Amino acid sequence: MDKNAPDTGADSAAIARQLVTARRRAQALPEYPGSLPRTLEEGYACQDEAIALWGRPVVGWKVGKIPADWEARLGEERLVGPIFEGAVQAPAANGVGSFAVIPGGFAAVEAEFVFRIGADAPADKTAYTADEAAALVDALMVGVELAGSPLPLINVLGPPIVVSDFGNNTGLILGQNVPGWRRLAAEDLTCETFIDGHLVGEGGAASISGGLLAALAFALARCASRGYPLKKGMLVTTGAATGIHDIVAGQRSRISFGPWGEIQCNTVAAQGESA
Repeated sequence: MDKNAPDTGADSAAIARQLVTARRRAQALPEYPGSLPRTLEEGYACQDEAIALWGRPVVGWKVGKIPADWEARLGEERLVGPIFEGAVQAPAANGVGSFAVIPGGFAAVEAEFVFRIGADAPADKTAYTADEAAALVDALMVGVELAGSPLPLINVLGPPIVVSDFGNNTGLILGQNVPGWRRLAAEDLTCETFIDGHLVGEGGAASISGGLLAALAFALARCASRGYPLKKGMLVTTGAATGIHDIVAGQRSRISFGPWGEIQCNTVAAQGESA
């Protein structure tokens, strides 16, 4: 297979079909199913095809940081991926979420600060300041992104590949609201991630490049430029506040947000649809 061949619409559609099929069947893909997207636009072309194939409404977007070496090459600091209806969990206080991981694929948990949008964003507005982004916020919540893909090396292959497969997102677990968040300093919003009782990461809002609102402003602009302006009630994750922590079926994660509670998550092997 020629990994350097230029991408085409037909390539994007074929790649999207295979990625979506692998997710539905919970089957790992040891190799990327087509020519590797070389640019973010090629990756988003695949994502657009996959969104249509998935057939569920988009209820939010994950925002991920692009590593510095890739940022210089690609010209953007962040990327986005869809969060679908049915993929958002909101367990009761002290409840436990569940993460179905594809055996042999990629899975990780990420501590997140999550904005809920309070009003439809203008469809034709494709640039935002932090203040403009803040004006659209209804609430800030704590949460956990369930990062997952049938591609075990998705992050190694690079951001265009991450973008092509739903931004490496499987779902989202929501925790408590953060009242009065506008008055809090980034340093006040801290979190810790544990897997099987072992501390694997520490951080918080101050770990997010440019701050939480910079991530939201990017999502508002990027999604609008692609024809997906954010709508009232949508959720936007802002980035991995303690890092990206690999996890496998049978493990248990616990993310502590201090005064805003903790979120626990059990992992199980995904059971896919029959062929």
